[in-house]
This record gives sequence, structure tokens and C-alpha cells, in this order.
Amino acid sequence: MKISQQRQGAVSVIRPSGPLTAAEAPQLRELVDRELAGHLGRVVLDMSEIPYVDSAGLEALLDITERMSQSAQVLRLCGANKTVREVLSLTDLAPMFDHFEDATTAVRSFL
Repeated sequence: MKISQQRQGAVSVIRPSGPLTAAEAPQLRELVDRELAGHLGRVVLDMSEIPYVDSAGLEALLDITERMSQSAQVLRLCGANKTVREVLSLTDLAPMFDHFEDATTAVRSFL
């Protein structure tokens, strides 16, 4: 999985590319943990290039959001395709995340 990141003001936008599965989940967790440690915890996960998520990928998202919630932060997701949104809904995980159509809207939500 290729992961790019960009800073938009005080917000970190993380853009993974490829499926979020057991092989990639640790890499994503590590990157988000570094961002949380080094910044204000303002993280947007742009999921527009993630075609699908398996159970390990869901667990990684859940772990990240649970760690963030301990310090009153919320992981913001954007650009998730229909398949990923359905998986989050079917597993009852969708309410745990703030969802936005695109990264710009998600970044602006921090204002």
C-alpha cells in the first residue's frame, strides 16, 4: 500500500492507495500514531483510493479512532466508496467516524 500525506494548515490528510487489509493495517496505524504524536491530532483519512477493507483494516480504523477518542479527538474519513461505506454500515462502525465527501470539506470541519 502506498500512503501519501499532506498538511493543510494544522490538519494532516493521509491518503492510502490500495486495499486496507491485514498486510497494510500496521503501516497505516504506525503512520497515524506518528501524526497524532507530532501534531494536534487533527487527522483526515482520505479513503478515495481504497477499493475495499477487510476485517483487519476495520480493526485498524477502530483502534485508531478509539485511541483518538481517549483525547477527545475524532478520526475524520472522506471519499469512501460505496463498498467501504456499506461495510462500515453493516458492521455498525459507521457512527464511530465523521464522514465527509472530500478532503477539503473534512479539513474545514476542524474550523
